[in-house]
Amino acid sequence: MSDPQPGAPEPKPIRIPDEDLDDLVSALNRTMAEVRQHGVLLDRLGSEADNDPDQAPGNGQPGPAAEGQLETAPTLFILAMGGAQYAAELAGLANWVNHLLLPSYGREIGSARPWCSRWYEHPEAVARLHGLWLAWQQLTAAEAGHTGPSTWHRDHLDHTLLQLRSPDGPFAACTTSPSRPAHRLLSTPDQLGGAA
Repeated sequence: MSDPQPGAPEPKPIRIPDEDLDDLVSALNRTMAEVRQHGVLLDRLGSEADNDPDQAPGNGQPGPAAEGQLETAPTLFILAMGGAQYAAELAGLANWVNHLLLPSYGREIGSARPWCSRWYEHPEAVARLHGLWLAWQQLTAAEAGHTGPSTWHRDHLDHTLLQLRSPDGPFAACTTSPSRPAHRLLSTPDQLGGAA
């Protein structure tokens, strides 16, 4: 925009009808939240690069992603991450699981609801809990509105806990009694009979 010419009349202020202000405020809040989330991601990626400049996703110690797999674009799916990116994401997930999810929704352990204190060693559990955490981040933000938390409970939490804590779920061979802690990874189909 150019500077006004000397002696030119002052421009009139822009007037927005009151009924449109709520929409603008809501859109601005959503945009600001997205910018903050992008800033957090950029800070995390920048600190990883500063700490270990030779470490890039997929190099070094891989996570569950296949070794040698080329990453074409950043991913939100934890099992597709590798190295420092996987470790940083798992640390954030563990913090959320241990300090929010389990104290609030852990329920008692029993044969109908097994649990494993070493859940982070079960790839299926990591994947499901990570998806639950991502949905929680989105649906508990102010931009999700008043029904966001209810939607998270109905569409994400309930289903995930049913799958994880099912008697035939990923923790089926783990703790079924708090007095007898146990951990065992179940065999996957490729480990059972030798894939062709």
